[in-house]
Amino acid sequence: MVIHNGIVENYVELKRDLRARGHEFASETDTEVIAHLVEEEMAAGYALEDAVRRALLLIKGAHAIVAMSADSPGLLVAARLGNAGGIVVGMGQGETFVSSDLPALLEHTRDVVFLDSQEIATITREGVSVRDMAGTPVNKQVTTVTVDPVSAAKGGFKHFMLKEIFEQPRAIQDTVRSRLRFSPAEIYLEGVRLTPERIRAVNRVVISACGTALHAGLVGKFLIEELARVPVEVDYASEFRYRNPLLDERTLLVAVTQSGETVDTLVSMEEGRKHGVRTLGIINVVGSQASRLADDVIYTHAGPEIGVASTKAFTSQLAALYLLAVHLGQMRGTLSEPAVARYLRELSELPQAMGELLERDPGYEKLATLYHKVSDFLYLGRGINYPIALEGALKLKEISYIHAEGYPAGEMKHGPIALIDKDIPVVAIAPRDKVYAKMLGNVEEVKARDGLVIAVVTDGDEDVSAKADHVIHIPEAPPLLVPLLSVVPLQLLAYHIAVRRGCDVDQPRNLAKSVTVE
Repeated sequence: MVIHNGIVENYVELKRDLRARGHEFASETDTEVIAHLVEEEMAAGYALEDAVRRALLLIKGAHAIVAMSADSPGLLVAARLGNAGGIVVGMGQGETFVSSDLPALLEHTRDVVFLDSQEIATITREGVSVRDMAGTPVNKQVTTVTVDPVSAAKGGFKHFMLKEIFEQPRAIQDTVRSRLRFSPAEIYLEGVRLTPERIRAVNRVVISACGTALHAGLVGKFLIEELARVPVEVDYASEFRYRNPLLDERTLLVAVTQSGETVDTLVSMEEGRKHGVRTLGIINVVGSQASRLADDVIYTHAGPEIGVASTKAFTSQLAALYLLAVHLGQMRGTLSEPAVARYLRELSELPQAMGELLERDPGYEKLATLYHKVSDFLYLGRGINYPIALEGALKLKEISYIHAEGYPAGEMKHGPIALIDKDIPVVAIAPRDKVYAKMLGNVEEVKARDGLVIAVVTDGDEDVSAKADHVIHIPEAPPLLVPLLSVVPLQLLAYHIAVRRGCDVDQPRNLAKSVTVE
């Protein structure tokens, strides 16, 4: 038996080889591959702990895994590979516990061991022993947790917002992992009952959302138009019903909301229903009003988000919109099966890249010290990263109370360039993509006017890096997935500036997690 948080990136190849050796599969999940690999190693004579270790050497991706066998009662084997999932072992009196997060253990014990990446633990009721993936013993210190329940829920982080930023790789995994089918390549959306015929009949998609969810919707516009080749409009839900929208039975209304209780989004869904429009909700909270109003639902599975300023809910929404875009593209015939397979493989690799990005520290605290007293910020992005400029500016406004504006970089000459001087930092989102040369030109224009540039660039970048005052690198990724990475430095920059200013990061003034009144 296997409990698994992660995505087996080479699942198709492993499954094909296992079938060739006589293994019969009962499901389409990538997790089942792990069980068969362990079974094969045990059949070769290895004990459970060595069988798990040898099996895990064959799989790619970031994982948190617990395994047990009827042949080895009283024994658990837990492993952590990569940075997208946690493993915590709790030490009790004649009992031992395993969890993916600390709070679940606190009612049982305060003595814990945290597994690092590439470590595997053998667990019995008497205790735990840890090795690395080469089989070398690792001496792990038992940590005694002496925190109150609220602090414990923060998982060792100073604020819920910071914890939720670091939970994003796992949240994205949870959003996508059970929905990917690699052989044949397809997406399984359990809450979406749209038939292929109905999808092919759609001639327009309208995305309705507010705040951060609206920025997710703007990224979704790029995704759906690129992959499904259907026009997309993105509407402020708060304005939607006041403009007598043009809707008909060939329109698909996509409502994006973390809580599922945002009144403006709910009203926009009701307006769509009046016009006979089919409504699809991208929602985090199961059983919310939006989930009951929607004809179809894609739950993001981001988990509870305590911080008012949304982080992991946003990137989970982007992952869900990516799934929707690929699904629509496949159903409409705009994507071949090889193309779908490539898009799914790239998505499955994204949590590992994000986990690696979060391990970096390009000097956020130094940047916060330099810029926490400025009164204005400007954020620039192009193409699919323009909405990320909007989101970066919103994060800074929400939690630090510094005025910030996001713009499409091509619009800079149409007004915002008048603002640039030596006192206004400009955050330029400049990954190496098809508009990279244009972003380089924008950076040069800012520097020509004595502006300060903080650039978010792809690993290996030299041109923008040579001109910017500060550089934050992100891993290379396919263009349609770059927004999930480029937003992370902006979240962390806003967080550290807000902390440096002494602001209440988790509960910013005048804001509520869910806006339930107009």
